[in-house]
Amino acid sequence: MSADLLLAGLAAALLGGATDLLAGPSGRGGRHLALLPYAAALVASACAFAAGVHALSSAPRDIALGHLFGVGRTSLRIGHLAGLFLTLLFGIAVAVSACFISWARRPSTVLSRGLASGYLLLLVSTATVLVAGDTFTFLFAWESLTLSFFLLTSSGRKDARQASASWATLGFGKIGGAALLLGFLLLAGQSGHFTIAAWHQVPPGALHSAAYVLIVIGFGAKFGLVPLQGWIPVGYPAAPGPARAAMAGIAANVGVYGLWRFLGVLGAPPAWLAVAVLLLGGLTALLGIAFAGVQANLSRVIAYSSVENGGIILTAYGVALAGASVGSVELEAIGLLAATLHTVAHAMAKSALFTSSANMEAASGSDHLEALRGSGRDLPLSGATFAVGAIALAALPPTVGFVSEWFVFEALMQQFRLHGLAIRLAMAGAGAMVALTSGLAALAFLRVIAFVVLGRRPVHHPPGAPDLYGAASPRPAPERSLEAGLLGRIGLAMLAVACLAVAALTPWEIRLISTGLSSLVPGATIRQALASPWVLQPIFPHFSILSPSWLWIAMPLAFALVAAAAAVLSQGRYFRPRRVPAWRSATAGIAGPSSYSAFAFANPLRNVLANVLGTRREVELLERPEAHGEDVAAHVEYRSRVIEPVETWIYEPARRAALATARLVRRLQSGRLDAYVGYMAITLVALLALVAALR
Repeated sequence: MSADLLLAGLAAALLGGATDLLAGPSGRGGRHLALLPYAAALVASACAFAAGVHALSSAPRDIALGHLFGVGRTSLRIGHLAGLFLTLLFGIAVAVSACFISWARRPSTVLSRGLASGYLLLLVSTATVLVAGDTFTFLFAWESLTLSFFLLTSSGRKDARQASASWATLGFGKIGGAALLLGFLLLAGQSGHFTIAAWHQVPPGALHSAAYVLIVIGFGAKFGLVPLQGWIPVGYPAAPGPARAAMAGIAANVGVYGLWRFLGVLGAPPAWLAVAVLLLGGLTALLGIAFAGVQANLSRVIAYSSVENGGIILTAYGVALAGASVGSVELEAIGLLAATLHTVAHAMAKSALFTSSANMEAASGSDHLEALRGSGRDLPLSGATFAVGAIALAALPPTVGFVSEWFVFEALMQQFRLHGLAIRLAMAGAGAMVALTSGLAALAFLRVIAFVVLGRRPVHHPPGAPDLYGAASPRPAPERSLEAGLLGRIGLAMLAVACLAVAALTPWEIRLISTGLSSLVPGATIRQALASPWVLQPIFPHFSILSPSWLWIAMPLAFALVAAAAAVLSQGRYFRPRRVPAWRSATAGIAGPSSYSAFAFANPLRNVLANVLGTRREVELLERPEAHGEDVAAHVEYRSRVIEPVETWIYEPARRAALATARLVRRLQSGRLDAYVGYMAITLVALLALVAALR
């Protein structure tokens, strides 16, 4: 049944892709025919979602396809873990595809041939990675996923910056793919099998540890493990519309699936790898949210938030590695449970942010925070969805993000159960970094909610002054009926409701996760998180408890009681309108670009985290005061910028070294055949000498 549903989804995707390539937006069919590939994506997503639900409720199944690809035996593995991720990712894909259809229907949307094909390739590649049973099928689907990222980011290129972003996305994808290829070759060579399930026979040792490291690097590159996060801040914004949600909320999570699957295949890692993953995860989360808080463009804020949440997931995964390395099933279970819960939260919230921001960006003509002031008021459904997603990523109750981060903190607090000092210190250090990350996340998303959702549309623009924010000001209010079509509104509502409802239904979510992770840790161990049908605990009893379901009753009651008490004690004055002068940039009456801005809001963060952000400040005197005793203030311009340490201290020197090497090698191209034959002879002799020395 699961295989039949997957095949039906694959057939729908192939039909949609053929339609896009043969009669795309520039074809004779016009825009109506151009919508067919996105409708096919909706059908394919629904089929894959149904296949995941069926896989969770049935026994695991292996499907042998013979020598389909000509490299070893081709097989598919539809188990509980694959079913869990099919259900999560393609449930989100249904909502994203619905939003894609409404986004593509707009007359103002410029569709390019290949965009829909790239999205369909992303969906097919994601599903294939989840069910691949052999090395070649897995790597083929993984590289196809990298190609889909390149197609989406290069669709409708406008300038050289977008072109460089698509090439950076492809380059980092190839780095991750190369790490996986090398790790798989080591495991296949040691075990003598190309079937992934057979690699559990590889004994612990140097080769096992090397393969483990390569696999963590390969999968970690997909969701922004430092120092491989450089493509995310430029790659996600380069993709158009809801394609960003498909990349961040759907496809990037196959990296999480890969880590989970190979933990079950390879078993216990070396303890030092758990320490490294814990510290790298905490550092990734901290760097991601620090740079998210100072970005001026909304798409880059959300993109850096993906780096942050990838770091949090990786930190919880480090707890699971620590538990596996010392043989503690309970610690491994709480780490995997916390990481999976946060994967669910991030996938839902990030998809909600990117789909809703696509509507607001199209209405304002820019993704700069200043240009997006009040967009949430103009487009209420998109604004509400954006606010819910932002609150979830800020980990505020009663959203799904609050529950998942609570579990992450509870998992990190179990370090006292370990005996190794290094792992205990690593968990404590990672916990401190994640705690700081949580506070900075609240600040970062408070800023975007304040400007995008709660702000007011700019109403004043000085005559003749340049447009500072990339959009005309004052911005006319868009028609609310054009916010999204029926399917788009349903998709937005699904994502917003999921961020709230899944939190209330966390006990049932944990039961579902326990089934999905049963191939890694016993389901009964994960279900120990259910202290009672409505109360949760971090696997270990008598440590702490939480009831997100009761929060949905207690919090509204508390708000209602406070509001009623305020109304009674104020004798009705609480609801009377009060008019006071507005505070703007510490000076009343300042409006327009001179008012309190997104830049000013983030300036304290630039100063406090100057060592992390590499803040550089410049003050230029533009106009001197009159030297005639008049009280005239000088006119100065203040500039502040941040420097990404990974890009500045790692990639930039590497780029310069590569260019210098290329210039040196270029001199060897003399064009003479005898010179080239001489180069080949020298290389051959050197290789023979190296082989002889190794023997």
